[in-house]
Amino acid sequence: MAARRILMLVGDFVEDYEVMVPFQMLGMVGHEVHAACPGKRAGEKVRTAVHDFEGDQTYTEKRGHDFVLNADFDRLDPADYDALVVPGGRAPEYLRLDEQVLACVRHFADQAKPIASICHGQQLLAAADVLQGRLCTAYPAVRPEVVRAGAEWAEPNDTLSNAVVDGNLVTAPAWPAHAEWIARFLEVLGTKIEV
Repeated sequence: MAARRILMLVGDFVEDYEVMVPFQMLGMVGHEVHAACPGKRAGEKVRTAVHDFEGDQTYTEKRGHDFVLNADFDRLDPADYDALVVPGGRAPEYLRLDEQVLACVRHFADQAKPIASICHGQQLLAAADVLQGRLCTAYPAVRPEVVRAGAEWAEPNDTLSNAVVDGNLVTAPAWPAHAEWIARFLEVLGTKIEV
C-alpha cells in the first residue's frame, strides 16, 4: 500500500467525532494526515462540538474536545496532497466564506483527487461549486444546498450510517456512518486492509 498525504480542513467547532476519528483511523493505517485551519498554525487548537441524535427534530450540540492542528494553512500547497477530508460541524458554514479554502477544495476536485466529506462538510463542497452532476449525500438539513449546487441527492438511511461513492467523491450524512464512510474512502485511496 502506498501511503498517502491527506489534507483535512478544519475550523473551530468542527464536529468532534468527524475530525478525531478519521484523523486517527487514517493515520493508524499508515497515511500522513495534516489538519489545517485558516488563521491558525500547527500546534494551535480548534474547539470541537459533539452533535448527538437524541430523538429531537434535529441534532443537539455540546462542547467537545480541543483538537490540535499539525499544519499551517497559510503555508500549505494543495498540490502536495493526494486527498482531502472535510469534516462537518459548524466549521464548514464559515470556512466556505474563505476564498483560499474554496480554491483549495477546487484543486482537489479539478485534479480528480479523492475527497471524503461528511455531514455539513458538503456545505463547503457546494460553495466551492464542485458538486455539479455528482451523486452525494449529507446531513438532511444540507440537502437544499447540495441540490442547488447541482448534485444528485442520495437519501441517507434511517440511522445516518450509509456512505455514497461517486468516482473520487465519498460522502456520508453524519458520524454514525464512519465505518462505511472511511472504508469506502480507503478503497478510493487504494488502501488494502488485510485481516
